[in-house]
Amino acid sequence: MPQFDYRAVNAQGELTSGQMTGATEAAVITQLQAMGLIPISAQLQQGAGRASGRAFLSLRKPSLGHKDIGDFTRQLSTLVGAGLSLDRSLEIIGGVSSKPLMVELIDELQSAVRGGRSLSEALGEQSQLFASFYINFVRAAELSGDLAKNLMELSTYLDKSHALREQLKSALMYPLILVGVTLLSLGIIVLFVLPEFAALFEDMDAPLPASTAFVLGVSNFLRDYALLIILIIALGVGYVRKKQQDPAWLYQRDERLLQFALLSDLIKKVNMARFSRSLGTLLGGGVALLPAISVAKDSMQNRVLLDKLNTASSILRDGGGLAEPLLQAGVFPEFALQMIQVGEETGQLDKMLIRVADIYDDEVATASQRLLSILEPVMIIGLGIVIGGIIMSILVAILGINDLPM
Repeated sequence: MPQFDYRAVNAQGELTSGQMTGATEAAVITQLQAMGLIPISAQLQQGAGRASGRAFLSLRKPSLGHKDIGDFTRQLSTLVGAGLSLDRSLEIIGGVSSKPLMVELIDELQSAVRGGRSLSEALGEQSQLFASFYINFVRAAELSGDLAKNLMELSTYLDKSHALREQLKSALMYPLILVGVTLLSLGIIVLFVLPEFAALFEDMDAPLPASTAFVLGVSNFLRDYALLIILIIALGVGYVRKKQQDPAWLYQRDERLLQFALLSDLIKKVNMARFSRSLGTLLGGGVALLPAISVAKDSMQNRVLLDKLNTASSILRDGGGLAEPLLQAGVFPEFALQMIQVGEETGQLDKMLIRVADIYDDEVATASQRLLSILEPVMIIGLGIVIGGIIMSILVAILGINDLPM
């Protein structure tokens, strides 16, 4: 059986660590709980080869990612739920962390908590690491009176969001590699291969077919104006980055994305899944509907949908349910609204929202895979046509030269 390094806290609140064999990480955690310990972490022992790989990766600039924040949230919920104080819980997490940045973060949070500030206020001072949704969620959890339960719900939400993000990244990896290799190949052909043929055709002093002349003309243009093209691209990137600070421009961009048939449904489902999971988690933690919506809306990334949600929540303040004003907005998926309406009628809105989020997460993953499965052959065919067209234009010119009378 594999060997795991574990860290846990005993009944006296003291940190303990050691090794334990188990089939899986979950099995080791179960064994620790059976021994009366509060598990903090259980990691599979790494071999020498992996250790050297970590040493290589450590050359990269250190940072805290989504997974680190999710692990921190889970550990904090476990310790607080076991009855330890927030200060002691942070101290234990900082003591077992092997990442200097995490230790530094814990020290700052601990100093703020010891100074009399709440956890949400302490997190608010670390806005570069914690999104406004995270901070507002913790604030709502503090108001509900059950911080441990809500932190566990938050960690589950973060895990699911991270898993969906990683799945989309993995799905996009092959198309990006394909585009990169193709652009590199085209660059080599344009910069090194075509100029040689251009010199050959010039020495032959023979008329060139229109296709060959066009390809050689494009090649010459790209080589002669390469710096200008790079400058234009750089200016375009800078312009877009500057416009991203303009709320009106961002709103118009999101509006155009919703009008794009291939992406509209996917964008709506992604945003609805995040909002539903956030709102369902908050409602399940005992937060009232209106405060929960004000927190959950931060999970919306599309500004058009967020604007419609704000309008719906303002109608909600005058009384009535959530489904009706969202339906009147005319931009949210009808299936989700029907599920919300059923949840309101049965008094299980929180569970129904979580169900909506689970369904849409699965549908987003499936739709992404389907879109990429269509995109990949289209890209391969398109790029093949471009490279094949270049080769054919050169071959036509060569064959035409061979047919000339000597």
